[in-house]
Amino acid sequence: MTFPSQVCNLQVFQKRYLHTTLAFMKKIPHNLKGKTTSDQNWLVRQLNDPYVKASRVHNYRCRSAFKLLEIVDKYRLLKPGDNVIDCGAAPGAWSQIAVQRVNSTGANAELPRGTVIGIDLLNIAPLDGAHFLPSHDITDPFTHARLQDLLPNAKADVILSDMAPNASGCKDMDKEKLITMCLTLIDLSEKILKPGGSLVCKYWDGFLAQTLQNRLSAVFGCVRSLKPKASRKESAEKYFLGQMYKRIK
Repeated sequence: MTFPSQVCNLQVFQKRYLHTTLAFMKKIPHNLKGKTTSDQNWLVRQLNDPYVKASRVHNYRCRSAFKLLEIVDKYRLLKPGDNVIDCGAAPGAWSQIAVQRVNSTGANAELPRGTVIGIDLLNIAPLDGAHFLPSHDITDPFTHARLQDLLPNAKADVILSDMAPNASGCKDMDKEKLITMCLTLIDLSEKILKPGGSLVCKYWDGFLAQTLQNRLSAVFGCVRSLKPKASRKESAEKYFLGQMYKRIK
């Protein structure tokens, strides 16, 4: 015969056993000595992140590749022959996806060959099939002129942006900076995006996000707010997808 107190003790034991087992199953990185608590938490999260592991398996430069893959597959972006601008390209994971999808290496001779141009203030390791412009500011008219020179017919089919400002320690200020950066992409679209083209840009959710969405809706026939599965749930990170670009005269 089992008494209530025994059942209660058994349940407590099972919960403690499960918690302890999961704790042992979770990988803990070595050499944490001297690191801050936040750095330690980041290292543990990276070590156990399935997208980090998958990016190594597929040889992607970082886990953000899977964010773009989900968007590309669901909304049928990046077709063979497309000309693509990757803003904030470093370390180059989104450019890797673009190179594969638009056939910019000419790997498939039966398909049209596209173009991929990556831009960043940082240096980017070379990538076959992509033309990188390091130390370039996407808001600079000189950069816009370089893009027009490099793009076939001076036009792009898709503009991608995973760029973000350096963290200032003030979340509201950083969100505002990112929205401002995204707004400059609308100006860039006016110069180089083909009618019917698409724009993907990262933003951090906040009170200014609606302003950006309204501006995008004025020049794109369809605008969606997306949260890819690879974006961490606790992050304010989201993406706007604008499709069917309509040039305002």
